[in-house]
Amino acid sequence: MTIKIQKCNEEDLKTLQEISIETFNDTFKDQNSPENMNAYLERAFNLKQLEKELSNISSQFFFVYFHDEVAGYLKVNTNEAQSEVMGDGALEIERIYIKKKYQKHGLGKVLLNKAIEIAMESNKEKIWLGVWEKNENAIAFYKKMGFVQTGAHSFYMGDEEQIDFIMTKTLK
Repeated sequence: MTIKIQKCNEEDLKTLQEISIETFNDTFKDQNSPENMNAYLERAFNLKQLEKELSNISSQFFFVYFHDEVAGYLKVNTNEAQSEVMGDGALEIERIYIKKKYQKHGLGKVLLNKAIEIAMESNKEKIWLGVWEKNENAIAFYKKMGFVQTGAHSFYMGDEEQIDFIMTKTLK
């Protein structure tokens, strides 16, 4: 099995948009109204928004390839790019998205380890993420990987307020 991680750049914008919409839709469409899904997808994954995120020096995107095909991606944030104020000693994992057909191949763990590597190289004390309270598979995965719930925050899917658990892993 050939797995490769590659940092994204502006030439990857269209692929990033396609995989973002596909993976988010596959994961959450059954638990949300079509109106709220469409509103979120249009706001979060339009090309202008993704280009803004890609050009932010405090955010990084990485594609994971499985047998030379883009299978998913990782987005990490530091400093002011974090979606919550967590300080200079923290790195946020904002997204680990894996295409449905590539799930259960260990790619989530590969991307999580990449985030930990980035955090360690940047002398971060902790990594954290927000995960929807109803996403039981993801919560179980993060717990297995050493994360603990340390809080919660609101996440808006269209006009519906949802709760994300904040999960943290201490590195030092």
